Amino acid sequence: MQPLKLQLKHNLALVLFSSLLSAVPAMAVTDLEAQEGFARARAKIHQEETDHSAHENHADKSQEFRGVFYGYLPCNDCAGVKTTLSLKQKNNYLLVTQPARESSREFYEKGKYSWDDENQTVVLTPKKGGTKTRRYHIEDEGTLIQLNDDGTRITDEADRYALRRSDTVKSREVHIH
Repeated sequence: MQPLKLQLKHNLALVLFSSLLSAVPAMAVTDLEAQEGFARARAKIHQEETDHSAHENHADKSQEFRGVFYGYLPCNDCAGVKTTLSLKQKNNYLLVTQPARESSREFYEKGKYSWDDENQTVVLTPKKGGTKTRRYHIEDEGTLIQLNDDGTRITDEADRYALRRSDTVKSREVHIH
């Protein structure tokens, strides 16, 4: 009876062991599927964190409207004024003017610019020592039209008061600083 009992225990152990072995691959496949699912979820979260599509539509339009604009503006007491306006990052600007006279020198003005979305204008505010606030109407992405001191359009030959973006015009009459 002892040998029969031993044989039965041996067979029972074999059955239990084989059933465990057959269950392990099922658990391994399930674990592998779970790991792949976690990896996909992690990749999706990472993609959402690094998604830059939210940056495409700028809340601040002035950051899109940077560049160098130049032109030859009319002047009351001279033949004209060479003008270069550089709209830089962080809403800084540099305005360089040079009246067309004998031995005339260049004048520099630095300051901050702001974007008036409602009126489609760029407003230049000089740093201390500057002359006055200037306004330019945004005709299109390559042209700025100088406005009167009160912000109204100049009616006489408005195209003479235009500054054009340097990358939209092939020939340059004004230095770019």
